[in-house]
This record gives sequence, structure tokens and C-alpha cells, in this order.
Amino acid sequence: MSQILDITMGDPAGVGPEIAVKAVAEMGANERALTRIYGNRAILEKACAMTGVSIDLDAVVVNLDIEGQELEWGKLDPRCGDAAFRFSEKAVRDAQADEIGCIVTAPINKGALNLAGHHYDGHTGMLAALTGQKSAFMLLASDRLKVIHVSTHVSLKTAIDRATPDRILATIRAGNEHLKRMGYENPRIAVAGINPHCGESGLFGTEDDVQVVPAVAMAKAEGINVQGPISADTVYHRAYTGAFDLVIAQYHDQGHIPIKLVAFDTAVNVSLGLPIDRTSVDHGTAFDIAGTGKANHVNMKSAIAYARRLVSGKPA
Repeated sequence: MSQILDITMGDPAGVGPEIAVKAVAEMGANERALTRIYGNRAILEKACAMTGVSIDLDAVVVNLDIEGQELEWGKLDPRCGDAAFRFSEKAVRDAQADEIGCIVTAPINKGALNLAGHHYDGHTGMLAALTGQKSAFMLLASDRLKVIHVSTHVSLKTAIDRATPDRILATIRAGNEHLKRMGYENPRIAVAGINPHCGESGLFGTEDDVQVVPAVAMAKAEGINVQGPISADTVYHRAYTGAFDLVIAQYHDQGHIPIKLVAFDTAVNVSLGLPIDRTSVDHGTAFDIAGTGKANHVNMKSAIAYARRLVSGKPA
């Protein structure tokens, strides 16, 4: 497996270029030699000038041109959406050819992506399509809390419908396999309930009994160390204090809110279920501060560190 990491620049009008060059500038020589930035050199030169960092762009940048007049920081632009897609597409093809070991993605803007004609619900869905997968799983990882989602960028009503026993089981399997890869011998997994108090024996809905309970039973039958459903208002606290290694969140906000509360700057987005490895920052393009030099690159450094562990095969 290649040890080279690729940082995709993300939306050129966002903070992706800035956090990419800041992170690379702080690397040692050996680590930098195993790093590439897939993006646009002219934009990266502007990011270096704006932040005051100095790196040898010739040594790290895989350049993809952007046609048209000069882009503006912080502006929604279909050219940026198309560029972000092409950066990711190039990275995926090189990862499939084992030229790079893991993709580390800077943020894209879903509006710009769709304006450019690339109709995906987000980065993970786009990568799934590029690799020929029907779907993938989003895992958010921090030191004390890890969460994997049954569904992400859909309405709450659709999310409840998507939480079928088969999908929940597949999510449990994906999380269990990933934690074993990262060094957990027997991952302790908790499955959050859908309804308040897991439906309270049908008083607040039957979805937990009908959809979650069968999935947990099937996972247990496979030998997976899993419990649930457990009421979502307590399960994250229990996991954070050490009772569980991973929580299965039933929908986007159920998983994102607790992880961003306890690890806003350090949580890493990891895509599971793809034939390639990918980590990402867990924040958006931040158009409001793009081009100002104020973007915090701590989350990018966390995503890079997690990617290094994936390509090295060493436990987290």
C-alpha cells in the first residue's frame, strides 16, 4: 500500500487552500515527502502569500487548471464546484491505482458542487459514486467519542425510513470492522434509539422495536459486541465516559451534535465502505473567513494524523 497522502484542496473559494498549506508547512521533511496537494497551484500560491507560509509547491502540488477569470475568496461559484469535483476525481483514480494510500479532503461547498452539475449530497456520496459504491458510511472519530451514522444528508423523515434492520446491521458491521483495523480487539458498540426513550414500549413509536431491535439481534448472532437500542439522551455520555468504543447514530444531527460539542476542532470524518481510504476535516468551507488568514488548521492536522495511521496499518 502506498504511504503517500493526498490532500484535496476542496472548494478554491473556501478555507481549504489555506488549511492545506498551513498543515504542510508544519510537517517535517520526511512527512512532507509523502504528501501531495491535489488542487490549483495559483490558488495555493495566493494561500501561501496570504498566510505567510513558505513551502516548495513544485514538490507537493498536483496542479489542475481552473478556466476563466480570477476567483474570489468566499464567493459561491460553479467553477469552484467543478474544480473541487475534479480534484476529488483525480485523487480517487490515483488511489485506485495505489499511487496514493489515503485521500485527506478539505471542505467542498455543496451549493457550488451542484451548480456545476455534480449532483451529490456531499463529499461522501460523491466519493461513493466515483468508486462505484451504492453508499458509504460516515464515521466521526475523536479521542473519547466515535460515532458512525446510519444516514446523513437526508430529511429526518427520510432518515427514519432509511433506518431499516439491514442498513443498521450494515452500519454496525462497518464500524466494527474499522475499529478492529485500528487496533480494537473486541469493539464495544452501542446503538442509539430512534425515538425518545427508544419508544417507551411503543408509547412514543414502534420504530425501535421494529427496526433497531432486529438489527442488534442479527449483529449479536454474528459475534459482534453490541448493545441497543439505548436512549440517545444517555448513550453518548456513556460512550464519552468509557462504556463504549463506538455509537451507531440513526441520523445526521443525532451523531453530529454530540461529537461537535466535545471535539469540535479535532474530530475526523472517516469514510467507510469504500474501496479506498479517506479522511476529512469535520467542518465546512467557512466562506465568511476565507482569504483572511484566520482559518484554524488543527482539524486538518487531525485528519492527516488519522490518515497516517490508516496507511501505516498501526492502531490509533
